[in-house]
Amino acid sequence: MPETSNLVAFIGATVVLLLIPGPAIILNLNRTLADGRSHGLATVAGLEIGDMIQASLAALGLSAVLATSVSLFNAIKWGGVAYLVFTGVKTLLTRPDELRSDSTHTTLAQSFRQGIIVNALNPKTSLFFLSIFPQFVDAKASNAKVQSLVLGLVFVVLATIFNGSYTLMASGLRDWLLRGRAVYVMRRYVSGFAFIGLGLLAMTAGHPSGAD
Repeated sequence: MPETSNLVAFIGATVVLLLIPGPAIILNLNRTLADGRSHGLATVAGLEIGDMIQASLAALGLSAVLATSVSLFNAIKWGGVAYLVFTGVKTLLTRPDELRSDSTHTTLAQSFRQGIIVNALNPKTSLFFLSIFPQFVDAKASNAKVQSLVLGLVFVVLATIFNGSYTLMASGLRDWLLRGRAVYVMRRYVSGFAFIGLGLLAMTAGHPSGAD
């Protein structure tokens, strides 16, 4: 088990990360407002599978491999940048379907799958596990892998709580928001520019070693 002080500090760092708007929050709100609570929760389930993938990679030490390989780090970074920018441009150029509270626009499986893809490739989460996560693990300890697994599980649990809360809040306001154009503006313009902005932000991420 991680030391209590490390665990508390890790929880604090994770909460700060989860409060920063990113691809997961945008997708979660879009799916909930567009299709309702069940689709939002399906998205959350997918998002947490994506988080588990990233946490597992970190626990297995693959994040350390990325931290020492500039080329592999850059390949993942630019893959995430391309995905975010492409999604943003596509969102801006696509006129959203008219929303009604009694209709859906994606299947539950599609919502679930989108969640996995977004968080498995989420550059914000990747950079967290690459540069911040290792600081809370005593690499010299015999139980270093167990520490990583516990911290990864804590991350997933906290992310589930936060993302689930966003879904419940958004679904509660859905009928009211559908009466105006707020949802349309959010789904097309706010989401589009947010995805592009996150892609541009990911471009500035440097390798933990300081190399380009």
